[in-house]
Amino acid sequence: MLTLYRTVYTGLPRRMWLLAGVMLINRCGTMVLPYLSLYMTQHLHFSVEEAGAVLAAFGLGSLLGTFLGGQLTDRLGFYAIQLYSLLFGGLMLIGLQFVQSFWGLCAMVFVFTALGDAFRPANSAAIAYYSTPDTRTRAYSLNRLAVNLGWAVGGGLGGLLASVDYRLLFWVDGLTCLAAAFFLLYALPRPVRATPADADTALTDQVATRSPYHDGLYLIFVGCCLLYKTAFVPFFSFIPLYFKEELGIDEAGIGLLSTMNGLLIVVVEMALVYTLERRFQRRLGISAVGVLVTGLSFLALALTQWAGVALITILLMTVGEMLAMPFMQTFTANRANDRNRGQYIGLYTMSWALAQVCSPLMCSQVVERVGFTPLWWLLASLAVLSAVGLFWVNKVQKLSYKPAQQAAVQ
Repeated sequence: MLTLYRTVYTGLPRRMWLLAGVMLINRCGTMVLPYLSLYMTQHLHFSVEEAGAVLAAFGLGSLLGTFLGGQLTDRLGFYAIQLYSLLFGGLMLIGLQFVQSFWGLCAMVFVFTALGDAFRPANSAAIAYYSTPDTRTRAYSLNRLAVNLGWAVGGGLGGLLASVDYRLLFWVDGLTCLAAAFFLLYALPRPVRATPADADTALTDQVATRSPYHDGLYLIFVGCCLLYKTAFVPFFSFIPLYFKEELGIDEAGIGLLSTMNGLLIVVVEMALVYTLERRFQRRLGISAVGVLVTGLSFLALALTQWAGVALITILLMTVGEMLAMPFMQTFTANRANDRNRGQYIGLYTMSWALAQVCSPLMCSQVVERVGFTPLWWLLASLAVLSAVGLFWVNKVQKLSYKPAQQAAVQ
């Protein structure tokens, strides 16, 4: 095991570690989103439908931000987009606590996410830039390790702060965004190389210049990701609400479950991804299995209201995302090159944003009308549809992942 872990972390560029440091600082303060639904229903006394509408505004802002972030990354570069997104996002988070009306919160949340989520495609493009084909999936996993280590800290601390005063969440989240921006500015040098490390020499000229909106197989892949993410988004909103209202778990307990999710990913994911990457060449099938495991987590919620199901749900969702997300990101990065990678990643992250619009609206309507149990069956069904589609894309893809021993497109 020690040899495996040494091998897993060997060979990643120094700047990837610095980039992961930026993400770690930022995510250590991730507290507002996991507790936003609780903040609105418990502190501001919004209805579930109003809370769902605000979360949909969050998704709309994210949709705009990720689209603009992808476009601007190809034009201005990933460094500047990350820096300014962190700066403006941090300031907006601090100001968010002072807005308490329904429409004002909708508007403020929309602007905040439009500015803050431009960071996502820029950050993914930076990872692709600093990595090579044989380290790319591990590089994305290292970034997710930083995200989830931060999530473990922020989720647990956020639960304790929320039990004291919800306003503390906004201060800590905003200040860590600003700290991450200054760390990026002073620790990570601006890129000087004109192209990524691999130069994408294996891609054809047609692929090098095409738009992701004209890539039919990739559009089907993004549609499958949208289904998966529509099912996954309630992990940050309606699942904590269900734990609180139906299972009787308090904010501190919810925070501990969030911490467990993050710590498991930190300890397990890099080694798991490295092992699977060596055994499988067409790896999108691994993502499909992960999506199915996520569906099982909703099935568990649908079948029992025993309080211990919260732990089972978190474990299944954690395993599911460890299997699904790294290989989705690598498929996206490898499908593009340095001239269109921002647009490809932007479209992929837009599926997240669109899920953040559709999922809260759908979930709030289902919960208000028929309760939580039908919602869990619906989300499990979406996960199954997504998995079927990903298995199909994995079967027919012409530009599959490049094994570590090769540079040729399969």
